[in-house]
This record gives sequence, C-alpha cells and structure tokens, in this order.
Amino acid sequence: MDNAVRKTIREELLHRLTGGRVMLMGILNVTPDSFSDGGAHYGLEEALRHAEQMQQEGVDIIDVGGESTRPNADEVDAEEEWRRVSGAIAALSEAGALPLSIDTYKASVARQAAAAGAVIINDVWGMTRDPDMAAAVSETASLVVMTYNRGKADGTINLRDDMAGFFAESFAEADAHGIPREHVILDPGVGFGKTYEQNFGVLANLDVLTDTGRPVLVGVSRKSFIGRLTGNPVGDRLIGTLAANLDSVSRGASILRVHDVAAHREALNMLEAIEKAK
Repeated sequence: MDNAVRKTIREELLHRLTGGRVMLMGILNVTPDSFSDGGAHYGLEEALRHAEQMQQEGVDIIDVGGESTRPNADEVDAEEEWRRVSGAIAALSEAGALPLSIDTYKASVARQAAAAGAVIINDVWGMTRDPDMAAAVSETASLVVMTYNRGKADGTINLRDDMAGFFAESFAEADAHGIPREHVILDPGVGFGKTYEQNFGVLANLDVLTDTGRPVLVGVSRKSFIGRLTGNPVGDRLIGTLAANLDSVSRGASILRVHDVAAHREALNMLEAIEKAK
C-alpha cells in the first residue's frame, strides 16, 4: 500500500478515536485452531466473506490474526504466520475496506503487515515478547495496542499497582523508540497471564488505563472466564460477553474487540440513543 494512503487511513482512525463513539474491532482469525472459530475462516475466500459480513454488520476495524493466542496453542513461525494472513490483508487493503489491524507479537510479521496496509499492530505481549517489536512499531509509524500481559499469573500481586507499573514501563519503551504517545492504545489483557479472579479485576479497574489519557481496547469475546462463570460453552457466551463489554464502555473503553459484530453494534446504538436523549 502507498504510504500516503496508509497515513490517511491511520489519521482518520485516530480522529475517530477522539470522537467519543465506541468502535468495534472485528476478529478475523485466519487460523486452524483458534479457541472460538478455528478453521471457520482459514481459507482466503472464507476469510474475505467473513470480513464482508462484519462490514455489513457495522464493524469499524478488522483485526487479522494468523496464530492462535489461546492457552496451550501450537506456536507457528513467522513465515507460516505471514503466509496465513498475507492474502487477506492484501485483498482487504486493495479493496479499501476498513482500517486493518495485525494480531501478532512478531516484529517481522508486523512489518510485512504494515507494508501491506495494516495500520494497527495488536501485540498481546505488549512489546515484551519480541525485543524488535518496538522498533517495528516506530519504523512503520503504526498504532500499537499494548496489552497488560505478565506472561504468568500471580495471584499475590496488587493488581492496580502492577498494571500501572507495567504500562509505565511500556510507555518508557515506546518513548525510547520514538513511538508517539498518540499512537498508543492500551488493553487490560483479559485472559493473558491472569488468574480467573484477576480477569474480573482488570475490568473493574479500567480507570488505571483510562487515566493515562490513551484509548482503551477491551477484548473479552467468548473467553474462558465467561464460560467458567456461566457454565456456557464457547458458542453460547454472547450474553456474558455483551455484559462485560457494556460495563467496560461505562468505564471508558473506546474499542471492543469482538466476534459478534451485529449484536454489539445494536447494543451500542441503543446506548448512544439513550445518551443523546439526556
């Protein structure tokens, strides 16, 4: 993608993020083994069909992933990960679909995705897994989702203090690599390096993130902590997902990363209508 076109897409997205309207990031897993929809959109034709469906349902951003981040998933190398996502990113970029995000913790994949048109690097390891990731974000002038992920759960920590410390280090890393503060989006990292109880705790303490002044992305869609609370299998977790997401909106979340776009768009439209009636 031409750099000028990509810059325009990025700047328009940044402008929309400051507009106060909650945005939906639709999940496009081009993987055979993701926990919820592994294999459903693995082929290019299936992936593009699902992307089109999400656009029709009102999605704002499409997040393309080529490696499952579910617990105990098999790791794939950068070459295979890029092979999986490259066709979808290229086709969606060429079609001028929507702002694209690449769900990866690998700097080399991030660079290739940015060159192909992705404007967001969504790193579930918060730039801590690949030592070259911060440089990749800076060099490509991408937006970056920095996720609170300690790697290993520790139920003894003070959650608020640990989150604040983690993001202080993340901001320092970003500053050291010349990543503009306005390019940073924060994610509480539900499901990553947390106990069951801490998944609820980070959502209850979103103010630690919102107080930084940066947009907050929440990704809880169909996750296991919802299933553990409700007893529902992956395909029956929409109500729990909606409840957690709408609560997060009330606490200041700017972006919701979801599988079920239509249901979330309807719910957000209802919230907006009520708010406008004040």
